Amino acid sequence: MVEIERKFLVRSEEFKTQATKKFRIIQGFLNTHPERTVRIRIRGDQAFLTIKGKSSKNGLTRFEWEKEIPVVEAEELMKLCEPGLIEKMRYLVEIKEHTFEIDEFFGENQGLIVAEIELNSENEAFEKPEWLGEEVTGEVRYYNSQLSKNPFINWGK
Repeated sequence: MVEIERKFLVRSEEFKTQATKKFRIIQGFLNTHPERTVRIRIRGDQAFLTIKGKSSKNGLTRFEWEKEIPVVEAEELMKLCEPGLIEKMRYLVEIKEHTFEIDEFFGENQGLIVAEIELNSENEAFEKPEWLGEEVTGEVRYYNSQLSKNPFINWGK
């Protein structure tokens, strides 16, 4: 499956009042090679194994394969992950026919809030809410796999 996604910084926490759902996510990476990432994610009482391919040059599209796995297996696989677990709260905000996934990061990525929107085509139009900030689609440092290696807390150093 090919994923088409745009990523933005978030200017304010106003989105929290618009969220229809929220859940805590803990994730780790078994592999963070630029050609592919292999992620283990625990989201509430569910767990997933995800493989993502290399992003297109503009950062909008890439291959993604995901399979739900038992939480106990995910917990065991987390022990094999590269250093740098990602902890975040994900909020879902529906605006017209689109859903924004907003991640508020914790731990070494505290202070970073990123919104993503999945699209059906690279040029698909969507409504931009007031709290949506600068677009960072394709900026590798905002990929979760890179945040696990070079967390937000280090960026100002």
